[in-house]
Amino acid sequence: MPKMRQSINIGLMGLGVVGGGVAKALIEKAEVLARQAGCPLTIRKILVSHPAKRRSIQVEPDLLTTDAGDILADPEVDIVVEVMGGERPALDYIREALISAKHVVTANKEVMAKYGPELQALAQEHQVDIRYEASVGGGIPLIAPFQHDLSANRISAIYAIINGTTNYILSRMAAEGLDFSLILKEAQELGYAEADPANDVEGVDAAYKLAILASLAFHTKVGPEDVYREGITRLAGHDFRYAKELGFAIKLLAIAKESDDEIEVRVHPTFVPEDFILAKVDGVFNAVQVEGDLVGKLLFHGEGAGARPTTSAVVADLIELAHNINSGVGTRAKPRFEPSKTIRPMSEIRTRYYLRMSVADHPGVLAQISKTLGDNLISISSVIQKGTDERAQTAEMVIMTHPAQEQAMQRALREMEGLAVVQEISNFVRVEA
Repeated sequence: MPKMRQSINIGLMGLGVVGGGVAKALIEKAEVLARQAGCPLTIRKILVSHPAKRRSIQVEPDLLTTDAGDILADPEVDIVVEVMGGERPALDYIREALISAKHVVTANKEVMAKYGPELQALAQEHQVDIRYEASVGGGIPLIAPFQHDLSANRISAIYAIINGTTNYILSRMAAEGLDFSLILKEAQELGYAEADPANDVEGVDAAYKLAILASLAFHTKVGPEDVYREGITRLAGHDFRYAKELGFAIKLLAIAKESDDEIEVRVHPTFVPEDFILAKVDGVFNAVQVEGDLVGKLLFHGEGAGARPTTSAVVADLIELAHNINSGVGTRAKPRFEPSKTIRPMSEIRTRYYLRMSVADHPGVLAQISKTLGDNLISISSVIQKGTDERAQTAEMVIMTHPAQEQAMQRALREMEGLAVVQEISNFVRVEA
C-alpha cells in the first residue's frame, strides 16, 4: 500500500481568466478538494508575465514568478498546470515538465491538437500522465468518455457545436435576421467575442477541437491541417430566413465520420433539420453528438467556454491525478493509433447543398442552371424564387440539391458563375439531413 502524501504540489503556469479560476478554486475550496484528492492540493509557484498586475484573485506575492524554471526545475512540484494558451512557449514547457517526470494538466487545445500523440507518448516514456479534459468543451466531460466509457464502441460519427462564440452569433442572426457584422459587434461588446475574432469566426478553434476528438474516436492521428475549415463570415440574414422557410437551422458544425477505413473531418456552416437535436442548441452552449455501434447516439451538452466550466475540467483532472499518485495507480495506456486510416479529401465527400444566387428575371434561367447542375450529376430537390428587383430585372433564387459529390458541386459553381443569366452566387452552404 503506497504511503499517503502530505500534499500534492502544483506549479500553475498562467494566471489569466482560466488560471485565476483554477487558483481561486484551489484556495477557496481547499478543504473539499483535499478530501476528494486524499491530501491537500498546494500551489507551490505561479508563472506570470507581470507580477505587479492587478488581478481578480489576490495570491501571496512570493507565489508569483516570471521564471518557468522555478516550476520546471523544482523537484517538489508534482503536477504542472498549463493554462497560458497559445503554442509557444506552452509546448516547450509541457515537454520539459514531462521529461522532468512531472504530471501535466493542460487546457491548451492548440498544443494538444497539433502535438497530442507526441506528448502522450512522451508522458508514457517518463511514466507520468498528461490530462487535457479542458481542451475541448470546457466543463463538458468529453476526453475521458472517449478514452474510457466509449472504448468498447466503434465510433462512426461525431457532430459537434464546439465554439460558443460562433454559436451565439448564429443564434442571434437566426432570431433577428440580421447580418454577421452587426451581431459580431454585439458579441464583442458583451465579451463573447475577442477583439480579433478570427480564430472563432473562421473555424480555427473548432478545427483544433475536432482534431482532438477525431484522434480519440478513430484511433488515428488527425491534425488541424487534416480538417477542412470554412468560417461563418459569408452568412447573411437572407440565409437564415430561407433556412427557416425550408425547415432548417444554420450551425457551424464540426463533423467527423469514418467509413471504409477513411475519415472525413470538416468544419463549416451547415444547414441542419430543425428536428435535429443540435439545431436546438443556442447561445454560447456547446453540444457533441456521438454515434457508436453499441451505445447508439449520445449527446454531451453544456457550457463550452469561460472561466468556471474550464476551471471545473482542470480541477477534476487535478483531483484524479492526485488520487492516482496517492493510490500508486500507474499512468494511462498509450493511445492506440491505426496507421492504415486515411483522410478522405474534401473533394470526395457527398452531401446536399443550399445555393442562393442573384439571377436575371426572365424565362429560361432555371433551365440553364438546371442543365449546368445536371451535366455535373447534381439533381435539384427544390427551388424558391422571390425578391424580384424590377429596376435591375433580377430575382433571388434558392436551390436545394440532392446529395452530390463536392468536387462536382465546385465545378458546377464555377460553370454557373460564367453563365450570363447568373449575376452572383451569393452563398453556398452544405446540408446535413
